[in-house]
Amino acid sequence: MLTCNVTDDAAVNALVSTVLSQTGRIDVLVNNAGIGLLGGAESPQSARLGPVRRQSVRRHARDQRRVAIDAPARTGRIINISSVLGLLPAPYSAHYSATKHALEGYSESLDHEIRAFNIRVSLIEPAYTRSVFEQNALEPDSRLKEYDQARAGAARSCGM
Repeated sequence: MLTCNVTDDAAVNALVSTVLSQTGRIDVLVNNAGIGLLGGAESPQSARLGPVRRQSVRRHARDQRRVAIDAPARTGRIINISSVLGLLPAPYSAHYSATKHALEGYSESLDHEIRAFNIRVSLIEPAYTRSVFEQNALEPDSRLKEYDQARAGAARSCGM
């Protein structure tokens, strides 16, 4: 298993080069990137969807499958880790839920587009999992005082 900052294109390209030089192929990509954010929908935020930017991996996997058309079929797999909050949003998770909802739609559309190249996209939607995720959560760019009491309650329920 290798890790990478999915928001850094140079780091992703270097990682892909490393994998290809060591193995000669890529059969599976697991995108498990996320940033915790506990803030109201009205709080201004900046959001980026890293898995959308993995064109270098998809390009290699697509070319790899095209070369192997006459060989026994091997299905490539992209696994995107989403969240149940992409389906069932909760208060003070609007920005997080929006990115997970976007990942859901992106994954489903991508699966239709690249299955012709014998590559499938799977989406995993776990519910709350106890981890250190909350300890690394971002703070809203600005806090609206009207939500102080409700935000504090939401933070307590998340263990923050």
